Amino acid sequence: MKPSIGSDLVRALHSIVRGVRKFAYTRPSSNPSINIAIDRPRIGLALGGGFARGIAHVGVLKVLIENGVTVDAIAGTSAGSIAAAAFASGCTVEEMIASVRKLRWHKFARWRFCRMGFASNERMESLLTEIFRCRTFEQTRIPLAVVAADLATGEAVTFREGGLVLPVRASCCFPGLFVPVEYRGHRLVDGVVVASVPVAPLRDMGANVIVGVHLKGNRSSAPVTNLFQVVGDSFQIMQDRNQSNWRHECDLVIEPKVLHFRWDDFERADELVAAGEDAARAALPALKHLLEERTLSLVSPHKRVRRIATPVLEPGAGS
Repeated sequence: MKPSIGSDLVRALHSIVRGVRKFAYTRPSSNPSINIAIDRPRIGLALGGGFARGIAHVGVLKVLIENGVTVDAIAGTSAGSIAAAAFASGCTVEEMIASVRKLRWHKFARWRFCRMGFASNERMESLLTEIFRCRTFEQTRIPLAVVAADLATGEAVTFREGGLVLPVRASCCFPGLFVPVEYRGHRLVDGVVVASVPVAPLRDMGANVIVGVHLKGNRSSAPVTNLFQVVGDSFQIMQDRNQSNWRHECDLVIEPKVLHFRWDDFERADELVAAGEDAARAALPALKHLLEERTLSLVSPHKRVRRIATPVLEPGAGS
């Protein structure tokens, strides 16, 4: 019995040695795609909230794709979570544009007067199921994070696994308007409450260049006459004052000009897409410069590359 064990052990050791020698003397692959994957910066895109203004995100994505910009990770909150999840699930921009053109209030919400909200966004579940090209975070073609707010703790809840639909619905649950969503032991409301632009998860997802898309809202200049104006203007004040929480984490901030759009301007989808396109095109030179610097730092890590100040790009900013 012992000789058999000894001979088996010797053969195993010889096999290991041959494997090590083969690995040691094999020339490195000359496949350029491997070097590109290792040496280029990884872009993380954070899409903020904005209700109907969130349609502008589709225009931003359209321009990035047309110009060969690879999005390696994407995060979304509120309306941005819909665009982020649709893109990550495999929807084409053309499909996304077709979907937003048909988007109306009754497609995703219905009035439901109760103690915790004036409406329910339950209908959003069938809408999202129709739009998304996969059902779970694990099936998305690029890493995805969706951010909602825990009403009990006031903390951000970031979803990166499991089903897609309920986290996105929760992230779009505007408090005071929609009834909170109960999911995984949390009572969840709109992610804008804790993250106007959800940049925090992107570093953990491997991104080293963070691009935020901020949809700046506009408080009404007319006298406030109803509850929706009160809630909407209050949220806008909160977002304006909390910008420092996410801006310093961004390498680039794109802000489409959407101030003249109302929160429920769904019928102006084409104009909103165009606003996103204009802002993204204006941002391309700064993005190209940023990527060149980060690529240099990856190829030559011993060289100290200056970090450019976080620019805000709006249409016409470079003119």
